[in-house]
Amino acid sequence: MNFYNFTVPNNGEDFTTLLEHKNIKINRIVSSADVESVEYMQDEDEWIVIIEGEATLFLKNEEKVLKKGDTFFIPAKTPHKVLKTSHGTVWLAVHIY
Repeated sequence: MNFYNFTVPNNGEDFTTLLEHKNIKINRIVSSADVESVEYMQDEDEWIVIIEGEATLFLKNEEKVLKKGDTFFIPAKTPHKVLKTSHGTVWLAVHIY
């Protein structure tokens, strides 16, 4: 599999699991500019990096703007939302169980 072999969705986000092994799961997320702001609260920790584009997250009552190359750690049980993304934003999300 080639990490860059994807099509940007017209709306929403596409999630592809790249690796699941022991206590980690690595996803590639490709976002359109039209994402639904859903609240997530996961049982596992999550570390993300923005490969391309830009995203705005909402957690702990504040907005966090992430740009290409930025990384961010979301502890388990932390409610968070994706408020907006630029078209073609590509994320790498590592879930640690």
